[in-house]
Amino acid sequence: MLDQKTIKKILTQQNLVAEDGFDKLVKEAKSKKKPLDIYLIEKKIVTEETLYEMAAQEKNIPFINLKESPIRKDILFTISESLARTHETISFDGDDNKLKIATLQPDNVQLVDFLHKTIDKEIEIYLTTPSSLAEGLKLYQKSIEAEFKDITATDTKETSAATSPNKDLKELAQDLPVIRIVDTLLEYAIFENASDIHIEPMEKNVLVRYRIDGILRDVMTLPKSAQAGIIARIKILSNLKLDEHRLPQDGRFKIESAKYKVAFRVSIIPVYDGEKIVLRLLDESGKALDLAELGFQKKAHEKIQANVKKPNGMILVTGPTGSGKTTTLYTVLNMLNSPEVNIATVEDPIEYHMARINQSQINPKINFTFAAGLRSLLRQDPDVIMVGEIRDLETAEIAIHAAMTGHLVLSTLHTNSAVATIPRLLDMGIAAFLVASTTNVIVAQRLVRKICQHCIASYTLEPEVVKDLEIQFDIPDVMVTLERERVVSDKETPLDKLLFYKGKGCKKCNSTGYKGRMGIYEVLEITTDVGKLIMKKASVNELTKAAKEQDMLTMVEDGFIKAKNGLTTIEEVLRVSKQ
Repeated sequence: MLDQKTIKKILTQQNLVAEDGFDKLVKEAKSKKKPLDIYLIEKKIVTEETLYEMAAQEKNIPFINLKESPIRKDILFTISESLARTHETISFDGDDNKLKIATLQPDNVQLVDFLHKTIDKEIEIYLTTPSSLAEGLKLYQKSIEAEFKDITATDTKETSAATSPNKDLKELAQDLPVIRIVDTLLEYAIFENASDIHIEPMEKNVLVRYRIDGILRDVMTLPKSAQAGIIARIKILSNLKLDEHRLPQDGRFKIESAKYKVAFRVSIIPVYDGEKIVLRLLDESGKALDLAELGFQKKAHEKIQANVKKPNGMILVTGPTGSGKTTTLYTVLNMLNSPEVNIATVEDPIEYHMARINQSQINPKINFTFAAGLRSLLRQDPDVIMVGEIRDLETAEIAIHAAMTGHLVLSTLHTNSAVATIPRLLDMGIAAFLVASTTNVIVAQRLVRKICQHCIASYTLEPEVVKDLEIQFDIPDVMVTLERERVVSDKETPLDKLLFYKGKGCKKCNSTGYKGRMGIYEVLEITTDVGKLIMKKASVNELTKAAKEQDMLTMVEDGFIKAKNGLTTIEEVLRVSKQ
């Protein structure tokens, strides 16, 4: 982390901020409990690379971007991984007489002296950026295949003994080979930014798959002999019954280090060849997202912000399972979370723990349902209530009455579009005037994979793709929207003449062409005009027409804008729009 004096000198000399403006930024960073350099980069006052490159000039040392520098393994391991991570320093080049190190701590004289004495080489210091260093540190991680090869090669006899059926399950779970296998599976899932781990028993082996960016991928096939030990180990970590093999079980555990804090939600279910385990990874590192980071366009962002400020009413988020609804709701909750506001939730399950928010887990076995929980929450003097999902008439009625009596209510439904939510509520049995008067805004969403920015390339659509798009969507209508949003200059431009983008595939994205995910959205604000149509029980087509007249982007239009801007691909928009 750069010191405040250096940052101030850089920003003022480059006329990026005035002196009084800098003091204000320092106070803001402190109030948000963020390092000043990270806060400035997040606020887009300066880019990370520019800030650290200028800091290197200021300190009169060279700058290095490790993302563009191949590092030999023998050079890398000159400094141990633990030392590299602790002191934010990595060796990236050198010869018999000299070792070049990239660091975030160029003033750490003790470290340089220590390296000079232990390695017996001249140490040349370079400054790098935090994200560049993070990329370099990833090189310490061998491929998962190599790791498992090492484990099985080293521990073959030990593993066979450890996984003997005569062994007690508790003993089995504590054997070193089993612990190493499970730890490696979890570590690589975090390293690969997986959202789920699937451990599936087959007839002759155990299949491990990760869901990365929404797509399941085979990762490893383990010997059948490891099955019992892996299941027992995960049951112990999750505090589940070791001797229960016939009934489903659910649990949870957490892994924490200096770099990450991840909760694992565990589901175990009996299948034909044993017990299948699915672990959902939940990042609890505390990094709060905002709506812009999730992928909301400016107008949609403004509509949500305006409705979040209202003291009462309902904000509904819709979409299929796995479309990111919970993340959107937690982002809105984070916007509302302040000492003056009492926020309470009833969820199934609680996915993320949030400070200052009272979160309750439903339990149908003891009749603690969404409706029962919501009814109880209303006696807790809440300002904001989040209901995990509106599944039935009783929950819907209580939520709407809460919204009528001065509470802001957030919830989710399973509908295919924002407009389709209205007839769904009416079909449940809610009176039209109640839907019109209590609903503030409805957000529908899907998740698309983002193009890897390291291998992005432009291209034009093939004739068969254009034909498929014209069958699936109202392309003239989409083109009108693209022109209105200034994404294209002329709505009459043929689709096959437009430039779109895709990833060619590289090491950064495991040759998939995609890295990370973002949302495509439609945000329906319940204005007076839309409210009147709801009261008349207007059709979905009439409601859609009214919504588009107030500049609502459909999910498909939002997807086309993001594809045209090089954020995702047309193929991704096609894939998720069929859900």
